[in-house]
Amino acid sequence: MTLKAQLTEDMKTAMRAKDSASLSTIRLVNAAIKQYEVDERNEADDARVVAILTKMIKQRKDSAQIYTDAGRNDLADKENAEIDVLNRYMPAMMSANEIQVAVAAAIADSGAAGMADMGKVMGLLKTRLAGQADMAAVSQALKAALSQ
Repeated sequence: MTLKAQLTEDMKTAMRAKDSASLSTIRLVNAAIKQYEVDERNEADDARVVAILTKMIKQRKDSAQIYTDAGRNDLADKENAEIDVLNRYMPAMMSANEIQVAVAAAIADSGAAGMADMGKVMGLLKTRLAGQADMAAVSQALKAALSQ
């Protein structure tokens, strides 16, 4: 089952269960997917849906941090609840060891010699690890590996 179909089924389930938090979040995801499909005139595949989910999670993390800093824990809790719903549809994230292995492989494949090659290696890693790893953690691992 595709992620789009899973989202539709889960939306129906949330409606039946009167789970308003899940329902509103899934509706936001479906709206973002529809917006992509209308703008690009292309059907969203699972990779695109994961990219949309990743962007939405990052937006909510940033918002939750801002709300927490402003002392608005009620709004931060709402954002965190939406993050929990969105994470249900994300593929399993890579561990730190798996990221290290992927970084080492990318460095070997690209022939990178130092920090000057970081952009080239990061571009390679972004395509390989999209939706599978936190790119901030990948960037940190890459900096550590290239600075040695």
